[in-house]
Amino acid sequence: MGNQETNPELENLLEYIKRTRGFDFGGYKRTSLSRRVCRRMQLIGVENYGEYLDHLEVHPDEFVELFNTILINVTAFFREAQAWDYIASEIIPGIIASKHISKPIRVWSAGCASGEETYTLAMLLAEALGMEQYTARVKVFATDVDVEALNTARQASYNPKEVQSVPANLQEKYFDRVNDRYIVQKELRRGVIFGRHDLVRDAPISRIDLLVCRNTLMYFNTETQVKILERFHFALNDAGFLFLGKAEMLFTRNHSFTPVDLKRRVFTKVPNGNLRGMLLSMAHSTGQQPVPEMVDQMRIHEATFEIDPVAQMVVDLNGIVLLANSEARNFFNLNPRDLGSPLQDLELSYRPVELRSRIDHVSANRRAITLKDIEWPGTDRDMKYLDVQIMPLIDDNTDELLGVKIIFTDVTRFKNLQQELVHANQELETAYEFVLRR
Repeated sequence: MGNQETNPELENLLEYIKRTRGFDFGGYKRTSLSRRVCRRMQLIGVENYGEYLDHLEVHPDEFVELFNTILINVTAFFREAQAWDYIASEIIPGIIASKHISKPIRVWSAGCASGEETYTLAMLLAEALGMEQYTARVKVFATDVDVEALNTARQASYNPKEVQSVPANLQEKYFDRVNDRYIVQKELRRGVIFGRHDLVRDAPISRIDLLVCRNTLMYFNTETQVKILERFHFALNDAGFLFLGKAEMLFTRNHSFTPVDLKRRVFTKVPNGNLRGMLLSMAHSTGQQPVPEMVDQMRIHEATFEIDPVAQMVVDLNGIVLLANSEARNFFNLNPRDLGSPLQDLELSYRPVELRSRIDHVSANRRAITLKDIEWPGTDRDMKYLDVQIMPLIDDNTDELLGVKIIFTDVTRFKNLQQELVHANQELETAYEFVLRR
C-alpha cells in the first residue's frame, strides 16, 4: 500500500475514528500512520482502508488493537515537554497558592499504564513543594485497569532509554542507579498510591486538584466518554484542573470544562456543569448526535422536575443550589441567579427552617429526615405550614452520594382542617358539658 500521504480512503478512515472515538490523528505523519494501520490490517486479513472501516463498525473491540498498534511507546516521562513545562510553571504553583499549608494536595493519574507520567507528576510536585511538604501533603492516585501495567508501575524500575527524557538534575535527584536500571526513590514513591480502577464502572476518586488522563479516552465510544467526563467533573474540586493528551478533541465545546490552555490541553472545571448541554455541544462539535436517547431522557427528567406541583430543590456536595423547580422558585421568591449560588448565601438556608446543619446530617448518615409543621408566613399574612423532607441522592450503580434533595410540602390546608376539627371538638365538649349541667 506504500506511501499513502493523500489517500482519500485513509483520510476517510481517520475521519471516522475522529468522529466515533474523539481521537484526532490529523497531526500524525501519514507515512508512519499508514504503515502502522496497514500492519494491523494485514494481521486480520483486510485488503484496503474501506474494508477496514467496515470491520471497525462491526467489531468495535478492534479500536483497542488499532490504537495500541499506532500509539507504540506512547507513555513516557515528560511526554510532550512543553505541556509539562506549563503544568510545572503555571498549574502546580496555582494549586499550591490556593491552598493553606496544612491542606492536602490530591492528584489523580488516570490510565497511568507503566507509571512514567505518574512519576513525572510526583517529581514536579516534589520540586515545587520540597520533599518535606511533598511527603506531608501530596497524594497521587495512580489508576489503570491493566493489572500487569500497575505491577510494572509499582516496581518503578526503568531502563536507561526510558529515563532519557528525564532532565539530568531530576534523574540524579529522584532515581537510584541499580546495575543497569533506574529505580524511583522511595521518598517519591511514598506519595503515590496505585490501584486498579475502571473509569466506566468504578466510582471516581473525589476532591482532586489536578486530574491527568492523557490519550486514554479514545479507547471508548462517545457515549462512554460522556459518562467518564461526568465522573471527572464530579472528581475535581471546583478550582480543579484536567490535563489531557494533545489528540483528544471532544472537550473544546462543552459546558462542564473550559479551556485554560487549549494548545496544551489543560482545562478547568465549570461548577455545576450541565450534562445535557455538554452532550448537545459535543454533538455540535462532532457534527452528529452522539446519544440522542440520553439527551431526550434528561429533557424528560428536567421537565418532570420543573412542573412538579411540590416545591423541590437540589443541593450538591459543595453546598451549591443546583436545581429549584418552578414551584420552589415562586414559593421562596428565588431568581435565576440564585441557581449556582451557595445555599448559605440565600435566606432559604435558615428561613423557614435552618437547613445547612440538617443537610450535613443527612449527607453524613445517608438517611432522610422529615421536619413537620414548619411555620412560614405567607405573602397574604396568613400563616402557612410546611413539611420539609431532606433526603440523600445516591447513585444506584456506584453507591456514591451525589447531593441532597429538599422537598417542601405545603400542609397548610391539612393543618387548618386539623385545627378546625380540634376547635369543633372543643365546642362540642363545651356544649355537652352545658347540657349535662342542666
